[in-house]
Amino acid sequence: MLDFIISKYNYWMYIILMMLGFYGMIAKKNLIKKVIGMNIFQTAIILFFISTAAKRGATIPIVEHGHGEAVHAIHAIEYVNPLPHVLMLTAIVVMVSTLGVALAILIMIYRRYNTLEEDEILQVKGK
Repeated sequence: MLDFIISKYNYWMYIILMMLGFYGMIAKKNLIKKVIGMNIFQTAIILFFISTAAKRGATIPIVEHGHGEAVHAIHAIEYVNPLPHVLMLTAIVVMVSTLGVALAILIMIYRRYNTLEEDEILQVKGK
């Protein structure tokens, strides 16, 4: 059992990162800490998907000599699937733009309420 846990250490690291990010989003009252927690959570998910797409001994999916010569069977097991990597590039762009929008909104909140603490904002808003 211990060998299984040690052999999957990268997955345990992703779980720890996800839980740290989730804790930051749920438990913290400072809005900056919530945004940082969200960013850590998103990064852990991206790392997880990229690690599941990796294969030992596989090559990039470029088929040589495809048109002019005799076509031979392509063994998909020999190639890395590029789709998860491409999707994670898109996820990184979404993550960066989400972070930018969140920080812009936090600047507006700070200008209006002079604080980034959730409890203080709710008190001012409730009055």
